[in-house]
Amino acid sequence: MEPLSDGFFGLDGGAMFGVVPRVLWRQKNPPDANNRILLALRPLLIRTGDAVVVVDTGVGDKYGPKFNEMFNVDHRVGLRQSLADHGVEPEAVTHVVLTHLHFDHAGGATRLDPAGRPVPTFPNARHLVQEQEWHDATHPNRRTRGSYREDDFRPLQAAGLVELIDGDVEPLPGIRLVRTGGHTRGHQIVLVESSKQFDVYWADLVPTTTHLNVPYIMGYDLYPLETMDCKEAMLGRAADEGWTCWFEHDPAVAAARVAREGDRFAVEKAIHAVPQGENDD
Repeated sequence: MEPLSDGFFGLDGGAMFGVVPRVLWRQKNPPDANNRILLALRPLLIRTGDAVVVVDTGVGDKYGPKFNEMFNVDHRVGLRQSLADHGVEPEAVTHVVLTHLHFDHAGGATRLDPAGRPVPTFPNARHLVQEQEWHDATHPNRRTRGSYREDDFRPLQAAGLVELIDGDVEPLPGIRLVRTGGHTRGHQIVLVESSKQFDVYWADLVPTTTHLNVPYIMGYDLYPLETMDCKEAMLGRAADEGWTCWFEHDPAVAAARVAREGDRFAVEKAIHAVPQGENDD
């Protein structure tokens, strides 16, 4: 397993931490003048047998300067370049797991062709999406509409690349997708088991190491109590069983082992840290 990068972006700190007061979250997540905190866009690369799997795809590069300015997008390294740095061409990817279809997770699943039309970035890959997530993304309501952009996923459907799944599945040996709900009804995480270790890719269940504190729930979560219950149960297992935890949005820590500290959880040991200067403004 190897961390990929689609750069960095910014979201409102208050939205990222919900009811938690700014005076608490700003200590580890200093906001800019627009109250945005720095967040990583960190997909994951998994190679197992003949399969090449990409988990989530960042925001991509379809949406132009206005979008990039609003969300403070920093594409010093884009997903395709990050894959190339790992010796992987888009055509070689066999599976794409989309934890959910919000634009910062599914945006890079499509790109613009020379005519400016959105087309699949990974033309030979099965794109695994929870059926509930697909329904909600294609039938958004007034609250959720801003998080979904059809150009991120409709071209995948048109190309016959979408595979809808329902609940917990094991699409490849040792790789299990677990629907958690909470953030969205169809949100899923990825569990990877090998002879050497057990890994979990939290996606937006635990987007940063600050969110290891169980009550730190995003304002974006549609079902926050569901998120909190699932976080507490899954983090308990991760701490007790020594899982390697992958954080999709933490700007400094890509992966870590976690430990219990009373009724809280915290980083015990960083496994992959971002090199000094990589996330500097």
